[in-house]
Amino acid sequence: MEEVDNIFNPDQNISYFMEAAPDAIVVVNREGRIVMVNQLTLNIFGYHKEELVGRKVEVLVPERYRKIHTQHREEYAANPKTRRMGEGRELAGLKKDGSEFSIEISLSPLTTSQGQFVISIIRDTTSRKKVEAKVQGLLESAPDGIVVIDTNGNIAIVNGQAEKLFGYSRIEMIGQPIEILVPDRYKQDHVAFRDGYIAHPKTRPMGAGRLLTGRKKDGSEFPVEISLSPLDTEQGLLITSIVRDITDRRKAEEQIQASLKEKEALLKEIHHRVKNNLQVTSSLLSLQSGYIQDENAKALFMESQNRIKSMALVHEKLYQKNDLSRINFLDYAESLIQLLVRSFGSFISTKVKVNVSGDQVFLSIDSAIPCGLILNELVSNCFKHAFPGERSGEVNIQISNQPDNRVTIKVADNGIGVPDNFNLENLESLGLQLVKTLVNQLNGTLSLQMSDGLAVFIQFKDEAGIK
Repeated sequence: MEEVDNIFNPDQNISYFMEAAPDAIVVVNREGRIVMVNQLTLNIFGYHKEELVGRKVEVLVPERYRKIHTQHREEYAANPKTRRMGEGRELAGLKKDGSEFSIEISLSPLTTSQGQFVISIIRDTTSRKKVEAKVQGLLESAPDGIVVIDTNGNIAIVNGQAEKLFGYSRIEMIGQPIEILVPDRYKQDHVAFRDGYIAHPKTRPMGAGRLLTGRKKDGSEFPVEISLSPLDTEQGLLITSIVRDITDRRKAEEQIQASLKEKEALLKEIHHRVKNNLQVTSSLLSLQSGYIQDENAKALFMESQNRIKSMALVHEKLYQKNDLSRINFLDYAESLIQLLVRSFGSFISTKVKVNVSGDQVFLSIDSAIPCGLILNELVSNCFKHAFPGERSGEVNIQISNQPDNRVTIKVADNGIGVPDNFNLENLESLGLQLVKTLVNQLNGTLSLQMSDGLAVFIQFKDEAGIK
């Protein structure tokens, strides 16, 4: 056993501290000889106390590192201060049986009346290294880029996919601000968003509702999707960003959007042409009616014109809107009533007030056209029959949503009502026969309420309509 040049006699507090510490502690004198160890050191390295005290500390260092360790120890003795040993390097300890294990070491100088000593706190990191290796394996096997930053916004960890995505090597990214991966025009905003996330960290997608863009080393940009997760570690809070390159998806979406725009343009053109053709048909009927002397025949022509106009109006409304799959029927009804009032002229407009009210009901074109024809027939009947002579009054149209996608259309007047012998099952009027046929086409129901005039209720279900 070699003699120890400096005798170290710790007081009771130091001895208690060493034995209570969760890590191995080795006290070394200026010559590098071990003067004191705690029990955990003996357990970890496999020695008895008398086998270590008095020996050079290099006995605990693998032989291939002993020469450089002696040099580092002497340099530390010349400028002692509390710090980690081997910052940035992998350190290894050597057990009595010759086996090695990974360690972390913190050094602190200790000046006493007995001389200058160095306290080495040694932590066995074998288990942690295994966990880190597993975590690194998971990171490397991930299909997306993973970038981990600290609370200062500096990159701490990246995986291989992140290197491929951004074109930087791992060494080039570690320690750099995360903004090197962000286009210049977004950097200032990104810092604010980052600080806000660190203040209130939670797992969530980044930039919900916004288009996100990454910047490669060569300056090129690409669309990305990012998920953020906070991670509490011994080193403090870390933020994990999972980055996915969505270039192919964005291209596919753009192609779909372009295709949809082409189809929308085509549908608009179809609606426009159908509307024009119906208007031409209406105009031809109008011209033909000018040659008819019989008033009944002329009235029939006008009814046919109004029916055609009600259908043309559906296509006109669809052509004017961005949504080609549905129509706001309340808006449509108001426009249709204006057409009908103009068609019947001052005879109606001066004595009958028409009110349209209700919910914003959206109907598919398959429902809107028959509903438009139904409304045309019911309101026309009110104008023709409910207010004979000088009698005046009101027609109230109400459109409403019902549960389970059902729609109710009510047309009520305060006119003279219907004859006592009126029978809904045995209709002679072409207009009411048409109403009944159209209601059946809608798989709906038709009902009447005959008090203080006449109220007609139509109810049906529009599965394709969206309310």
